[in-house]
Amino acid sequence: MKKRIAIFISGRGSNMETIVHQAQTGILKNVCEIVLVFSNKPLAKGLEIAQSLGVETASILSKGKKREEFDAEVVEFLASYNLDYIVLAGFMRILSPVIIQAYKNRIINIHPADTDEFQGIGAYEWAFQNNKKSTKITVHYVDEGVDTGQVIAKQEVDLSGADTLEDVERRGLAVEHQFYSEALLKLMST
Repeated sequence: MKKRIAIFISGRGSNMETIVHQAQTGILKNVCEIVLVFSNKPLAKGLEIAQSLGVETASILSKGKKREEFDAEVVEFLASYNLDYIVLAGFMRILSPVIIQAYKNRIINIHPADTDEFQGIGAYEWAFQNNKKSTKITVHYVDEGVDTGQVIAKQEVDLSGADTLEDVERRGLAVEHQFYSEALLKLMST
């Protein structure tokens, strides 16, 4: 039976777009179904992209709300979807225990660094400023910390010769787009 997935985004959702394509016609086709793309920003570009791909979308504005209040609204909204997993793909909010406990060990995130070395936003900037010859992309479960959950998989990104932040980001995103779906396939096939 295919796993029922909601993807959470806050912006354009390039990882979301790749995962949707993989679920519709690629390596995730036999293991999961994207039943919802959700955003905390009603004008997020990724919502339009998801709609153009035939995926149901929804949003609840988070601005001005406390994390627990917003997350309680989201949990209530999601109840009817019977989700197996929530996949974060550029969702730029720290989740509170309200949603983390409701979906314990079922919220997955991708982080553009080795979570043993760097947590939080700005990972590509950190790699660039520290002249890293490589970095890692980490797929992990979400817990109450920031990028501290149990690691599902890591993939190295070669940064040798990358002389601009844009080059670091381009190389990292290219790996993210392929690796996230591969990690989800491995997780959902077991």
